This record gives sequence, structure tokens and C-alpha cells, in this order.
Amino acid sequence: MRATVMYAAGDVRVETVPDATIEDPTDAVVRVTRASICGSDLWPYATMEPSETGQSMGHEAIGVVEEIGAEVGQVRRGDLVVMPFAFSDGTCEFCRHGLHTACVHVGFFGNNGENGAQAEALRVPYADGTLYKLPVSADDALLPSLLTLSDVMGTGHHAAMCAGVGPGKIAAVVGDGAVGLCGVIAAKRLGAEQIIILGRHEDRTTLARELGATEVVAERGEQAVSRVKELTGGHGAHSVLECVGLDQSEATAIQITRPGGKVGRVGVPQSASMPNSQTAFYANVTISGGPAPVRAYIDELLPDVLEGRIEPGRVLDRTVGLDDVPDGYQAMADRNALKVMVTP
Repeated sequence: MRATVMYAAGDVRVETVPDATIEDPTDAVVRVTRASICGSDLWPYATMEPSETGQSMGHEAIGVVEEIGAEVGQVRRGDLVVMPFAFSDGTCEFCRHGLHTACVHVGFFGNNGENGAQAEALRVPYADGTLYKLPVSADDALLPSLLTLSDVMGTGHHAAMCAGVGPGKIAAVVGDGAVGLCGVIAAKRLGAEQIIILGRHEDRTTLARELGATEVVAERGEQAVSRVKELTGGHGAHSVLECVGLDQSEATAIQITRPGGKVGRVGVPQSASMPNSQTAFYANVTISGGPAPVRAYIDELLPDVLEGRIEPGRVLDRTVGLDDVPDGYQAMADRNALKVMVTP
């Protein structure tokens, strides 16, 4: 079968690899019908050290179940399923409390040697706890939006939940990538009265306004902080969604949070330490977040996608075939595409 493999920064290839097969009785093999390139895939695309074996890439997918192991009972051959970016058993203490990304058996597709979804097919461990059956056909027009439930929509929602977004509150979203835009959707869905997006790419911030943002702040650093304070009566936002992971974005997120407010951080941190911890401490700012347990959020978000109340698929602005995935990476790295969808 064909699959995407990254060998070094900027070196992405689509190669013939061994077919995905059942290895454990809890596995399923899924034929991928939709996948995507994630903004987090761009970190190794920019920094990965050369590897002789390479890393199979991709962690967002919709597909059809082709094979199941002997102990799989919740999904069947022929089911159309969405695959969250992390696999989980669905039964451990953490899964039972909705924290699937802390599952005792957790693993992340397309990372640390795990097989990836930018491929014709892949093996899904713990299929019953990971895969979610979709009540639509394999060619449904909603597939782009349903695909975002594998990561970016659930991650934006996680940021909003950790930040305590709710009716009447002011929310600020740091970052205009796909997760940030889904954070705007989530903030509107949860009833935020004012939604400020911090971003400087006009095409993206225009989309953010269409998705629910009420103001755009294009400045960075201290100028951004001053502008957000100006827009919020001098106090800052109640809820801040940090969707980038860089030191500057984390520092800005804390600085624009009003005393007693909350920061929900879902941008993968690129540093071991967090800036502005003293600022957060003295302002009683709560900071929480992490890898989003998107599997736990599908029940809540799916009806809104199916009924058209939210349209997160709008963040997918380019489609490529599997053989053109390397071009998709370059387009996203060059900021010529926001998020690329991959079709067979």
C-alpha cells in the first residue's frame, strides 16, 4: 500500500510500504477515505533530524473498517468511522473520566513509530475504544467537517472548555491556524459575548469573522496586549484559548487574561518552560489544557455538525491526492494553504 513517510525536515515521500494488518485481537484495519495534514505536522517538517527508517505521518482520518480482530465488538466491517488522533482503550480509569489522551494504553498516530493516516490504510489499536461510527455515507458532503472531529474541532473545543468559555464572557483566541479558527467556532457555540482573534493573516482572520469572531487583533507582543486590553475595558479577556505553542503566544495569552480568568492551552509547547508564570500567579490566572481528548467530545459535537449548526470543515481549504501530499506540506509551510485534506 501507499503511505506518507517523513525522513527529515522538508523530506516527505509517498512510498510503497507493507499492507496494514491485524496484529492484536483488539485491532482494526481502516481503509482511509479522508485524511489531512495538521499544523503540528509542520513542526517535524521544519525541524526533524535525518532518519534512515523515517516516520509514518498523519493522525486525522475518516475511513471504512476493512478488517477487525477477534476481540473487536463495537465496530464492524464496512462501518464508516472517524479516527481520533490518539488511540485509547475506552475502558481505563482515565477514559471513563473523558481523558482519553491519558489512557493507560494511549498512543498517537503518526508519531514515535506509530503508523500514520496519510496512507491508503492503517492499523488502529484498541479499535472499540478509539473509532467512532458515523451515521452518514462514505461520500457525504459533510465529510470535511466530520474529519475535523478527529482533531482540530475537538482541540479547539478543548481549549474553550479549559478556558471556561460561557455565556456573557469575553474570549480571546491566540492563533489563526485551523485549531484557532475551530476555537472561534467553539467559543461562539458556548455562548461567548465577545470573541477576539489574534492573527495577522487576512484570509484567515476574514474567515474567523465569518465563523464568529467579533474583533481581530493583528498586532503582536506588547502592542497586541495593549489592543486586547483596549477592546475589553482595560481588564483583558475572561477566557483565552492558546492555540500556537510558542513562547510569545503563551506569554501573550497570559498577559491578555484578566485577573481571575482562565487560559486553555492546546498549542503543542515548543519550550520546556512556560513564560510569564509570575504574571499568572499574581493575577490568579488559571492555566490548563493539553492534548485534547477529542474522542470524548464527539458525542457533543457531532449533532451540531450533522445539523449544520457548525461548519468546521471550512478550515480545509485545499485538497490533494495521496501522491501529492508532499506538495500539501509545502503549501502549508509557505502559508499558501490553511489546512490540506487528503483523498485516496
